[in-house]
Amino acid sequence: MKHNLCRTLLLFAGVFLFATIDAHFKTTPQSPVHITETDELVYKSYPNGDRIPDFSFCGYRQSEYPIPWVDAKVYVPVVDGDATGLIQQALNYVASLPMEPDGFRGAVQLAPGNYELKGKLLMRADGVVLRGSGCHKNGGTVLRALGPMKDELIRVLGYNNAKTEDTIHIAGQYVPVNATVIPLKQTATLKVGDKIRIVRPSTAGWLSVLGTDRLGNEQEYNFSKWTPGRHDMVWERTVVAVTSESITIDVPLTMSLDPKYGGGYILPLSWTGRINNVGIENLCCDSEYDHTNLKDENHRWQAITFNHVKDGWVRRVEAHHFAGSAVMVLEGAMQVTVEDCKFLYPVSEIANHRRYAFHTLGQLTLFQRCYSEEGYRDFTVGVAVPGPNAFVQCHSERPYSFSGSTGGFSNGILMDKITVSGGIIQLGYRDMADQGAGWVAANSMCWQGRASQTHCVTPPTAHNWAYGMWTQPFGNGHYELSHTFVKPESFFYAQLAARMGKSSMEEKKIFVYTTDETTKPTPEYAHWMSVQSLKPDMRMDVWIDSMIVKYPLEITQNNAPLLNEVNWRPEKEKHVVMAEPLQVKNGWIVRGNHILINGTYFRKNIPGTTGWQGKGSLSQFVPGRTGTGYTEEPDSVAQVLLLSGAHVLHHRTGLWYERRRNDHERNMHADAEVWAPFNEMPYSRSGQGEAQDRLSKYDLNKFNPWYWNRLKRFVDVADRDGLVLLHDHYNQHNIIEEGAHWCDYPWRSANNINQLGFAEKTVFSGDKRVYMAEQFYDITRPVIREYHSKFIRQSVNVFHDNNGVVHSIGLEYTGPLNFMNFWLEEVNACDNHQLVALTATKDVQDSVLKDKKHTSMVDVIDIRQWHYRADGTLYEPQGGVSLALRQHARLIDPGTVSCASVYRAVREYRCKYPDKAVVYNGSTIRVPRNAMNWAIFMAGGSFAKIPPIDELPVYEKASSFSPIDRQTDMDTQWVMGAVGKGYLGYCVKNEINLDLMGDRETYKVFWIDPDKGTVIKEDGKYCCVPVTHKVTLGEIVDLLQQFKEQPTTLMMPKMPEGSFAKKLYSLYLTYLPTEKFKYALKMNVDDRGSFTELVHTQDCGQVSINISRPGITKGQHWHNSKWELFIVVAGHGLIQERNINTGEKVEFEVSGDKIEAIHMIPGWTHNIINLSETENLVTVMTCNEIFNPERPDTFFEIV
Repeated sequence: MKHNLCRTLLLFAGVFLFATIDAHFKTTPQSPVHITETDELVYKSYPNGDRIPDFSFCGYRQSEYPIPWVDAKVYVPVVDGDATGLIQQALNYVASLPMEPDGFRGAVQLAPGNYELKGKLLMRADGVVLRGSGCHKNGGTVLRALGPMKDELIRVLGYNNAKTEDTIHIAGQYVPVNATVIPLKQTATLKVGDKIRIVRPSTAGWLSVLGTDRLGNEQEYNFSKWTPGRHDMVWERTVVAVTSESITIDVPLTMSLDPKYGGGYILPLSWTGRINNVGIENLCCDSEYDHTNLKDENHRWQAITFNHVKDGWVRRVEAHHFAGSAVMVLEGAMQVTVEDCKFLYPVSEIANHRRYAFHTLGQLTLFQRCYSEEGYRDFTVGVAVPGPNAFVQCHSERPYSFSGSTGGFSNGILMDKITVSGGIIQLGYRDMADQGAGWVAANSMCWQGRASQTHCVTPPTAHNWAYGMWTQPFGNGHYELSHTFVKPESFFYAQLAARMGKSSMEEKKIFVYTTDETTKPTPEYAHWMSVQSLKPDMRMDVWIDSMIVKYPLEITQNNAPLLNEVNWRPEKEKHVVMAEPLQVKNGWIVRGNHILINGTYFRKNIPGTTGWQGKGSLSQFVPGRTGTGYTEEPDSVAQVLLLSGAHVLHHRTGLWYERRRNDHERNMHADAEVWAPFNEMPYSRSGQGEAQDRLSKYDLNKFNPWYWNRLKRFVDVADRDGLVLLHDHYNQHNIIEEGAHWCDYPWRSANNINQLGFAEKTVFSGDKRVYMAEQFYDITRPVIREYHSKFIRQSVNVFHDNNGVVHSIGLEYTGPLNFMNFWLEEVNACDNHQLVALTATKDVQDSVLKDKKHTSMVDVIDIRQWHYRADGTLYEPQGGVSLALRQHARLIDPGTVSCASVYRAVREYRCKYPDKAVVYNGSTIRVPRNAMNWAIFMAGGSFAKIPPIDELPVYEKASSFSPIDRQTDMDTQWVMGAVGKGYLGYCVKNEINLDLMGDRETYKVFWIDPDKGTVIKEDGKYCCVPVTHKVTLGEIVDLLQQFKEQPTTLMMPKMPEGSFAKKLYSLYLTYLPTEKFKYALKMNVDDRGSFTELVHTQDCGQVSINISRPGITKGQHWHNSKWELFIVVAGHGLIQERNINTGEKVEFEVSGDKIEAIHMIPGWTHNIINLSETENLVTVMTCNEIFNPERPDTFFEIV
């Protein structure tokens, strides 16, 4: 092999004898980049200051230093069996060594030969290198990945503990593309060497100019349009200079900061967990796969991933048979070089998100001299990735899609000397593709490349350029010097040489096309080219091999010790203590004596989580990406669950595999451009035919090992941490109601190879609705019965060694009784089948529970499809009539529920079936103080959405309690307890009445916040404050001033029931000095007696006391709008009234001996006469208005 390579190099060297390198096109000084006669680059700025950016900062240490050789500190020989643990221990050993002055700890050296790895290798420390003894499968080091995992073989992962400080605003002026000087409003907090993030917000105004805020507007469900904030650009930079008005950064910006579109801002950055100086080199990664299925995806997807890393590399690595990538650089990584690598023989579906051979979401990534065959998107940048990122001398052979940018205005991409043989270089516009890719690239460059097509456009607010491209050009981008060779040979290395003032050693590894395109060759040259044509043209895979031969790495054991020879021992694994088994005890679902709850998320909410209940997803898959919203690791999902204060993860399969079906259309898709995240299905693909999503059809005899392994891993953790998986076997939404849910369902005949007999094409009612339930549940057909049996037993047996599972047929099940009985029998036929929940309509549920055989198979009654209405009537749709829950609710009014009606349902079934647990997941409404969910729990319901109570063992104590009906009043309190053990009560108001007659135990009393689960009062010393008010300090001051002035103004502020003002006034009075308990009122006294105003109100008028002396008549007037009440409280008098319009007259004799209220009617003149000759007449008078002297509304007229 070495001999042949050397001969190839010598033959190509001979080309120089004949070549006359003379490009027949030239740039001009007006070009965005002008190539001078000496092959130098001169940039022409646009009127706004934009120019072609400097891409040369990409790569390890910004390509200013070569990738170093790091001495091996440990040698790992080939071993029989799984070598994952051994190599991982070696990596951990080197990670434990001290850092040397060069920034490295050392390398792990692997021997030639094949290492089998059932797990993945994890590199999490600075200064560690993993090195093999050659990258070819024959004679080199091969890491062979075994098992059905869909993740990576090697994960280089720092720690995501990045922290940002207060925002620093950029001055309101235009900052052009390629700028390094950033004007700021203030710079006092920044200094040289600071790490910063520069943020360019994706504002609504900018999206409107792009038009991407309207992508997909004609869809029924639009998931494609861009929304503000989703495409923010965030560059990481270092401050290299500071003035009073600006900072200078180390790497130019690859987009402008335009104040018209929000400008930008800076966030000072600290990131202690990001790791540096990490490398992988000189080895071959190979993934095991099913050789009978060349579209098999039940194996490894990525060979290597990098995240939360700065200054790393992958060199001389081949990746064979992977489904996803050779190298994927994720968003937390920067300054990574990937060179002399190959992606060969991929095994996967031919579809989007597969075969992304070399893919980056990071910044300042350099891929050079990389090769891929039969990839999908071989050399790509992800969505909305800030640049620069560079691909130099890379070759894509026979790709199924494009190279370039996948979407989202990713910027600063350099495609330098790229060949895409039979494919596209994409810097264009992709519209709705990939959930709204839109304008895929900005301020990006193609230089001297070959591709079947090049899509280069000028997007609004940005530019794209293409120079020296041998291609079919698409788009209105800036094309120049097409169909010719240009100098300099590499734009990247020309920029690097200009920046550094010297050439890089890497320039020697640039393959130069030295043949001549002349139209008048000499006979000698024609003969020479004829001879050359006997051999294939130089291709990048051969060129990479030649560079490996020409520039070898020194591979020796270098006296590195074996792992067992070093003075180091790995940490012993901690003994794992398992939680108590899951069981039903005293009618509760418990582990040990702890009742399991579902949490309220009030106190410990984890933002941004996914899944049906916001707690995580076990079956969601995003290739190469882990974390919230992507592929969530089962132990991470469990951790989120614990932090949220809940015990239950509810799992069911997704409605469809990929997100294009989110539009709810029912057509077969046009291609396999599937959208992630993917909802992995329980079944594997067959590799045969085409399903409706254009991937291969499912094989219902072959279960998806990744899917079931993820569920199993979660339950393993659940059994350790005291959690539970509520496992829905079926998602009935697939077969009833919305037709789109059936379209991609594995059981549909069009989507599997198993001949289940469902008619194709499916009849959609109104081209929208589907009615497949009757056929789906028809177990009289042997083939249907067989595949249901296989699936149910798989759903149970996968957890054979676990206990932390509650099996349910499915949360939306409205199917027939016979299928429910069949399902119960199949579950019961499995050994160690964990707990079983009965979820169905009430008629089906009651029939099962009355049947001695089948009720014995039920542990948990799930009230979900029916409920008692608040008025006491029953809402109970019937099962087995091919209607979904929502369809039933449109035919029968569900009404509303109340706390009392929910309590009634749970309590009723707890009493009827005391050996079973009850959970309630039916209709609820939001009520204050979480009362609805406490009603469920207080009635005896498990899995209630109530908060954890860390300060007290409430849920342990309550496991021995039962509801106490005689102490429960639906309107005021619910009580449970046990004599001699304790009591738990929920009180609607601030008090509770407990009758402890017959209980001689002494108890301590705690008051608990029903929302937060915190203890708010102990031993009755403090009052519970269940209601809070939001009020400003100024409003409090105003109220207190009014209270203070009230004895003088008589004005009482508004005080509605339960208002803050009313409570504050009560509090104010408690601080009133005793000498102010009494205050004087102004008595208006004359010879007739007196009139004294007691109190004024803003909306209810005033109250006064009138005293009339013996024989005195007062009044003789009428009012137009005012009305009054006269109440004589002492004395003897006569009240007279006369209608001023009709003359009608009435009289009322009144006395303090009989208290009566008399209305003074508007339009009736009236008086009051003291009939006594010796006693005063005392009258309380109320009026709907406060007396206003300027508008008295009083007209004198004798009665």
